[in-house]
Amino acid sequence: MSLDAVLSRVDTDLDQAMDRLMELLRIQSISTDPAYTPEVKKAAEWLVEDLKSMGFDAELRPTPGHPMVVARHTAPGPHLLFYGHYDVQPVDPLDLWNTPPFEPRIEDTPAGRVIRGRGASDDKGQLMTFLEACRAYKTETGSLPGNITIFFEGEEESGSPSLVPFMKENASELTADLALICDTGMVSPGVPTIAGSLRGMVKDEFTLKGPKIDLHSGFYGGPALNPLREISKLIASLHDENGRVTVDGFYDGVSEVPSEQLEMWKTCGFDEDSYLGNVGMSKAHGEEGYSTLEQQWSRPTVEINGLWGGYQGAGSKTVIPAEAHCKITCRLVGDMDPADVRNKLRAHLEARVPTDAQIVWHGGLDGAKAAFMDTSRPEFEAARQALSGEWPHDAVITGMGGSIPIAGYFKEILDMDAMLIGFANDDDAIHSPNEKYNVESFHKGIRSWVRVLDRLRS
Repeated sequence: MSLDAVLSRVDTDLDQAMDRLMELLRIQSISTDPAYTPEVKKAAEWLVEDLKSMGFDAELRPTPGHPMVVARHTAPGPHLLFYGHYDVQPVDPLDLWNTPPFEPRIEDTPAGRVIRGRGASDDKGQLMTFLEACRAYKTETGSLPGNITIFFEGEEESGSPSLVPFMKENASELTADLALICDTGMVSPGVPTIAGSLRGMVKDEFTLKGPKIDLHSGFYGGPALNPLREISKLIASLHDENGRVTVDGFYDGVSEVPSEQLEMWKTCGFDEDSYLGNVGMSKAHGEEGYSTLEQQWSRPTVEINGLWGGYQGAGSKTVIPAEAHCKITCRLVGDMDPADVRNKLRAHLEARVPTDAQIVWHGGLDGAKAAFMDTSRPEFEAARQALSGEWPHDAVITGMGGSIPIAGYFKEILDMDAMLIGFANDDDAIHSPNEKYNVESFHKGIRSWVRVLDRLRS
């Protein structure tokens, strides 16, 4: 088999590959909204048929929620499992989209051609890079590139409630020599990236209750406890003036990054000005004493994701609200334990609740520990070299600021290491209006997987 021939096939068939991606992007597979349940199933069925067309033994597997897609092709070589998710985030706020989110199109932008539409980057465009690499192999050589299992889920964007039970029930079928995941990005445009670690996460939510009812601010303004004012004090207490979290014991399990790793991060091609400037910031606002990459990859955080209460409509309503609400997430690193962090966070806030107020917690929301990949495995260096042959810059192994629990589940449930390779860019607007995926990311992503599979199968 000639690697160049398969790469040439990718180039020749790019237009057809784009057409297939557009077809998948038109399916409104929003997993969190029950109204779209038929569309989620439709996307799963589409993938099953596409996999069958390439010679995979593929089927849709029911769960209590949305279905899984499992496919297998057996051939000589190491057993690789490829994971992705076919569900997408809701499109709200719809009025901020410049084009209909499920009518994907190719647009010319100052930065090049992009694929615009919900799911273009997260994760349909990414998972299709792998499938199109397999298709190029099949078309050019008559066979698929090795012993491959495909595992797609339809609940990643809604908490993956069916994932762990399904993995435990089907552990023998899903266990492979190595898992491959394409749900991440590049550290900088044109710099192929392999994630060596992922931050974990814990979520929490509470209501601060005050007066029995909303109060007229003319009658009670002054003597009354105002939950919005008090919740603001609670939130402000979580950080000091240097951006450090003030919760007692919060940093238990956090280690400093070795100096040699910090040196590698300094030369990984990360452009801080672009990273911040693309979202309208001129400086980093996190924990002082740590670089932007350290803040993103190796430091824990407490973030306020939602804060509300009182009158939200047009005009003014002069009330002191009876309650205020807050949503919080913490990104975790090192050996931080989600349950321990949640307990400490709650204790910190409860100790500061004023007289006549009550804090009510909502749910025991699940958390996930940080994940670490065994980058000393030879497959990581093989993949790094393969990616370096495709892109203008050498591939780097970095940390990742996001949380992808599946990587930890592979290790915890299946005792299987994972390799995360993605081709998204920071400006792809995933989870936001006007999501896009660069045509270059799609095209070179396909070619990249061809090169990686070629290295790993030998």
